[in-house]
Amino acid sequence: MLGKIIVSLACAAAVTAAGAAPYIPASGAQVLERLPGGLDPARRQLQGLRTALAANPRNLDLATALAQRYIEQSRRDGDPRYLGYAEAALAPWWRQPEPPSSVLVLRATLRQSTHQFGPALADLDTVLKRDSGNAQAWLTRATVQLVTGDAAGARASCMRLYSRAPELVVQACLASVGSVSGQAAASYERLLQTFDSRAGSPAPLRAWVATLLGEMAARLGRPDATEAHFRAALALDPQDSYLLAAYADFLLERGRAPEVITLLKDKTQADALLLRQAIALKTAGRPDAARATAELAARFDAAMLRRDNVHQREQARFELAVRGDAAAAVRLAKLNWAVQKEPADLRILAQAALAGGDAEAQALVRAWLKKSRIEDASLAAIVARFGSAA
Repeated sequence: MLGKIIVSLACAAAVTAAGAAPYIPASGAQVLERLPGGLDPARRQLQGLRTALAANPRNLDLATALAQRYIEQSRRDGDPRYLGYAEAALAPWWRQPEPPSSVLVLRATLRQSTHQFGPALADLDTVLKRDSGNAQAWLTRATVQLVTGDAAGARASCMRLYSRAPELVVQACLASVGSVSGQAAASYERLLQTFDSRAGSPAPLRAWVATLLGEMAARLGRPDATEAHFRAALALDPQDSYLLAAYADFLLERGRAPEVITLLKDKTQADALLLRQAIALKTAGRPDAARATAELAARFDAAMLRRDNVHQREQARFELAVRGDAAAAVRLAKLNWAVQKEPADLRILAQAALAGGDAEAQALVRAWLKKSRIEDASLAAIVARFGSAA
């Protein structure tokens, strides 16, 4: 999960990877979005910051505050447009040869979201040369390193958070690394103990850690604990799109597609959630599965026209679980694996490799299991079937 989430040490919010290019409307009269009536507090805060920045567009504090809020809103809604808005808010400093450190950290976050991992790390290294105590930069650096498969580097970055970040953040960072590098059970127990002892931590931070615990418990093959953690996280933050996707995956794996349909009703603006809904509808044999499938196909087609390759993992899963095209799925999964290496990336690679009988993809999975020592009960069951794939 750390590979998909950057936690703000100020408010413990996070980010979902997605395209972040600013959108320029054709005219000032073009309607970009119709917001629901009765804006919630988060949207009201966004509106206030937006108005203030429009009056003073070169105010660094306002710009970075607004960009951070856009990033947080993007994760909650699963809407990549907010990442483009964040970049636009930082436009006066974006292309400067030496932007302020606050801009560099946010730029690294946005670059990570579009898989520009090298430039993201370069931005963070610049910040840390200026200020080796910048906790947000270390946490963001750990995220980028983990998502690209550098567990040792991520662990070292997490260690730099000691005395610079809350203990729960430090342990969550370390557990994210340990849980995918041969220390799953110990990492889970240590994080759970810290979580229980920090009951007064901010709700966004507790929701993030509860989600992380749920994912760790799922890989350990502990379904009761997994469900308890996800439900606890939902009680704290019922609208978080990453959390909803993680819980939906758990329900789908347990054969509980109807619950996914209910869970994600009216929440399918995010591609990741529409994907889970389409899988659930197809699994349950619902007549509206075709509509969800067509809509999702159109979204992926539009992404390809934009040359947006950020969603190859989700597209691979779509091809495999919805369209039943194993060849397309394994091709996309291998392209995705060349870029990022989180547990979800490995799982779709293994599933596609099994379905398509792809020896190269199977070898990639086996090699990573040996190198990383990741422990995942569901993944192990898939790999155990590789020998009979033919």
